Amino acid sequence: MKTKILLLSLFISLNTFAQNQSAFDVGEWFKFRIHYGMITAGYATLEVKEAAINNKKVFYAVGHGYTSGMAKTFFKVEDHYQSFIDKTSSKPYQFLRKIDEGGYTKNQEGFFNQDKNTILVKDYKNNTEKTFPVSENVQDIVSAFYYLRNHPNIDKLNVGESIMIDMFFDDEITKFKLKFIGRETIKTNFGKVKTMIFRPLVQSGRVFKEEESLTVWISDDENKIPLRIKASLAVGSLKADLETFKGLKNPFMVIN
Repeated sequence: MKTKILLLSLFISLNTFAQNQSAFDVGEWFKFRIHYGMITAGYATLEVKEAAINNKKVFYAVGHGYTSGMAKTFFKVEDHYQSFIDKTSSKPYQFLRKIDEGGYTKNQEGFFNQDKNTILVKDYKNNTEKTFPVSENVQDIVSAFYYLRNHPNIDKLNVGESIMIDMFFDDEITKFKLKFIGRETIKTNFGKVKTMIFRPLVQSGRVFKEEESLTVWISDDENKIPLRIKASLAVGSLKADLETFKGLKNPFMVIN
């Protein structure tokens, strides 16, 4: 259960960081290791490819999260996310969410109509279709990551200030709020890196200790790479660390 929560939190938290249109490009790929201390619980990847929608080239973002080893034996997670994103406006055209989390499954595809501010959701598991009204600048869970990597205000936030976006998730609009905590230099697999620290606001309950139980460290450079995510849970904590990457648009700043 805790591994499932962190996988979901990883994709949500990745929705928050960067500064301009040159922050990423086709070919970018991240792999994160999810772990309890030294014990690996699973992995998550994000990749930017290219596809065509109505003969127009778009970004095709693909996310995959899964448990491994003993964690897979006790609680299997196999999550797939996709999003087709306009290269100019960063608005999503459609998304795919196909998940299996300990037997809980979803298989949905959403089609945005940005002119009418609606989304058609096809539920392949239940063989249903439904159209929902959405806000003008709504994002899906994957496209929001790339949308906010071009957000003009990320580097302008003062400590304690927040940024908020509308995100369509589980058949409704979610107000996703992120609070800027400060800056810190941390040790990573790649060396010491200057980072910005954020806390996504999450609903407290039996899994998370409180509303601000997630903390995210992202590189304080033009890439705005998520380097570390920590989830303080009701019992202990779970982390996700960037293990490897390729295809960055900008130089990755490491302190020797």
